[in-house]
Amino acid sequence: MTSLDPRAPLVLDTRELGRRPGSQRQVELSVPAPADLGIDVLGVPEGSPVDFDLRLEAVMEGVLVTGSASVELDGECARCLEPIHDDLVVRFQELFVYDDQTFGSDSPEHEEDDDLSRLQDDLVDLEPLLRDAVVLALPFQPLCEEDCPGLCVECGARLAEDPDHDHEARTDPRWAALDALRNGADPA
Repeated sequence: MTSLDPRAPLVLDTRELGRRPGSQRQVELSVPAPADLGIDVLGVPEGSPVDFDLRLEAVMEGVLVTGSASVELDGECARCLEPIHDDLVVRFQELFVYDDQTFGSDSPEHEEDDDLSRLQDDLVDLEPLLRDAVVLALPFQPLCEEDCPGLCVECGARLAEDPDHDHEARTDPRWAALDALRNGADPA
């Protein structure tokens, strides 16, 4: 486990809550987006603003972080490759347990102990929480419009701009001689 930098934009200090269950504070902040936040075809541009609206609440086991994050999305349509620009609001809730909180080895929670989010020196790292929330909220195949027809498979024309787009039926070269006979031409 690496040590958290308290000056990092996505790290919050919770010492103000004082490990008193029930104490809470509201936090609103805007930070630059980290790199590689999204999927291949749709994501949050690095450095764009991420606006958080959070409630930090001390509970017996640690600090409960509840809130939302607003981000800008840039990408391309999976069918027609047109640019997509959109906004996304994700909601999340995560319990960060105190770093000195351990469960007994005979406890059923012990098996899940590795999956817990932990406070490090009363610091909360929001980046993994943000990544999980944003990536899980993104569509697997983003579309510019719900009924985007995509591109012509033969010439690549955007079918939304030309809905009557059509090509002449292609003749199989193996039948070219028969077509020439049928049309009265010399098949040679």
